[in-house]
Amino acid sequence: MSTYSIKPALLQVHSVIGLAISLVVAVVGMSGAMMSFEDEIGASLNAGIMRVEARSTPMLTPDALVARLQAAQDLGKVSAVTMTSDPSAAVRIRFARNEGGSRPSSVYVDPYDGRLLGSPRGEDFFVTLRKLHRWLLLPGDGNGYGRPINGAVTIGLIVLLISGIVLRWPRRAGSVKIWLKPNLALHGRGFHRSLHSVVGTWVLVAYLVMGLSGLWYSFDWFKDGATWLLSRPPVAAASMQAKTQPKMQPKSPKGTAATDTAPIALDRVWSTFLHERDGRFTTALLTLPAGTGTVVRIRARAPDASQDAARDEFRIDAVTGRLVSAEIYADKSAGEKILVRMFDIHRGSIFGGWPGKLVFMLAAALMPLFVVTGLLLYLSRRKHRRASPPALGSLVPGE
Repeated sequence: MSTYSIKPALLQVHSVIGLAISLVVAVVGMSGAMMSFEDEIGASLNAGIMRVEARSTPMLTPDALVARLQAAQDLGKVSAVTMTSDPSAAVRIRFARNEGGSRPSSVYVDPYDGRLLGSPRGEDFFVTLRKLHRWLLLPGDGNGYGRPINGAVTIGLIVLLISGIVLRWPRRAGSVKIWLKPNLALHGRGFHRSLHSVVGTWVLVAYLVMGLSGLWYSFDWFKDGATWLLSRPPVAAASMQAKTQPKMQPKSPKGTAATDTAPIALDRVWSTFLHERDGRFTTALLTLPAGTGTVVRIRARAPDASQDAARDEFRIDAVTGRLVSAEIYADKSAGEKILVRMFDIHRGSIFGGWPGKLVFMLAAALMPLFVVTGLLLYLSRRKHRRASPPALGSLVPGE
């Protein structure tokens, strides 16, 4: 069967899927573009509270920082603390959700005296934008309907990309001009088609990367499959075992009740971490357990790390100070490095840092263009279908 014999059916599939997911694609694309430089925007907006004057006095430990903050203003249960080795950088403290389900804004504190510096501007805006991008602002957030809907739309986008490249495959496939240069001399339907197909070719690779990496966040079966495919067998098996373990831990044997009920001591965690790293780090994010557990996760970047996301991960028991596990980025296989950097792949920063993010931002911002031109082409086909049915060779005129 020739390519041209399947084009009418493929065009119908392309059109129906495009119409069905167009609105969500536009929303997800624009929200993603707006979040591309969130870190840089936040740093610019909050430079006054993110930096402090470096002093000769030693910095406070995590427990001391939290204690002084809560003594001055109790903002709720602390969920994460970001420490840094930079003597001029403030410490960021995040909080868990309260009984009403809302989460207080994070705050920056002075690492030398625990003084409250303020909450970052723009944080609430980006939190809402992130919920829109990931879950379409539907109830339940990651546990609601927004996550699978977004995943289904992402699969539809991948189908559109594949069918679109087949539909526009030119007779002279070796001509770079046909592939990459839109015909700006055309008007009406011809111009819309040229713009839709050529610009679609420009962003094809970026959209495929965004789509495939986006499925990682939408479907557990995709995440499990990618882990099995890219991880070494022992690592993949450990990941699956961790997911299947029951949430309720078995009761401790007699004599260990004191350990179970002991308060979490971040200073013990911090001391163990500094010992493991010989005090060498640039930033370290301490994430406290959400439930009744006692294991604190630390994601740290080494001073010699060439990439921001090249982080080592430690899990340390906050009651005993025992190192539970350590995952060093440099020791991971190439596939495992891909897995831990999935977010950077999704936003393009893995491709050269900010230039890659800029390319992906522009590509995401172009998604509404395909919605508009696709809709115009669909309406034009419906208008002219009965009067003059298009020949197979005129589906993509001029190619």
